Amino acid sequence: MRLTPRQEQIIEIVKENTPITGEKIANKLNVRRATLRPDLAVLTMAGLLEARPRVGYFYSGKTPYMLIAEEIRHLKVMEVKSVPVVVTEDASVYDAIVALFTEDVGTLFIVTNDSCLVGAVSRKDLLKVALGQGDLHKIPVQVVMTRLANIITVSGEESVYDAASKLVVHEVDALPVVEVISEDSDREMLKVIGRFTKTTVVRIFVEMGEGR
Repeated sequence: MRLTPRQEQIIEIVKENTPITGEKIANKLNVRRATLRPDLAVLTMAGLLEARPRVGYFYSGKTPYMLIAEEIRHLKVMEVKSVPVVVTEDASVYDAIVALFTEDVGTLFIVTNDSCLVGAVSRKDLLKVALGQGDLHKIPVQVVMTRLANIITVSGEESVYDAASKLVVHEVDALPVVEVISEDSDREMLKVIGRFTKTTVVRIFVEMGEGR
């Protein structure tokens, strides 16, 4: 958040005189107490100052950047995920290419008929096949997809920070948001309930910049 010059002055006064009442802050700035109420309310709600009845204001020790970091760590993937774009495992490469461009996404998730994740395919994967000599209508998407064992996933309960870290560490453009629907000795069944992408991160950044 961007502070006004007066709000920055208030923070410096509180830092040097903790605890201090609103009346004393107003006296130091040579303004009326009522004039400072909006500024004190903003600084308190933002978490930069703490207010205690009959005591006064305290400096929280937090910077605007620290507050943004806290918000990102508390924001859940479930709150920001997008609708997943999927094709079934029996689709052809041609079907996958059509879905990719129709939905304007960079990654498709491959699922069973009951929406369980089995793989993922990217633009690069499909481009490699398209440049070959095969009939795209006859090549199953399963042949070119990355299989479940090698896919990085994220749950809806994980934080946006953790999800963004996975994008960076694993150098991928998108993560399927999944929930476990069954586990057995053979394999874990994951239902695709959303997607988290680099675009998701950019959208969050822009919304924070707009104060939303």
